Amino acid sequence: MKISDLVAEYIVRLLDEEGGNAEIKRNELAVTLGCVPSQINYVITSRFTPEQGYIVESRRGGGGYIRITRVAADRKLAVMHIISSLKDSISATAAEVILDNMTFGELISPYDHALISSALSDKAYSSVPQELRDALRASVMKNMLMTLIMTEKQSY
Repeated sequence: MKISDLVAEYIVRLLDEEGGNAEIKRNELAVTLGCVPSQINYVITSRFTPEQGYIVESRRGGGGYIRITRVAADRKLAVMHIISSLKDSISATAAEVILDNMTFGELISPYDHALISSALSDKAYSSVPQELRDALRASVMKNMLMTLIMTEKQSY
């Protein structure tokens, strides 16, 4: 088993034990698990994202911590959280990562992923000036996700 899997399992276990809220000290956790602190950062940024149903807060310094909160498992609420976390512009690559995470977390079906991905691709915006593409992509993504949850379409 990879160290990143062990770190993720440890954090999930903490979240389960603490009712969905865990506060960790990165350096202490690294010593406990026998890894480097940057590995903890990697796992948190890649596996504990809003798209996967988590809110992460951190405070730096001597008394610093990383607080991870598991958000409600309700599909509508989780997708609304993602929509509200989207900025006014998004690259095709960043949009694809979010869609991948949503599919992995079973918030959208593979079919929905393919459809939305197609609508957000650079190819779809080839006639739009480059400086406007990311803003248009963010608007389309928000609207498509909103339509999904408002219609409660679940094709998986």
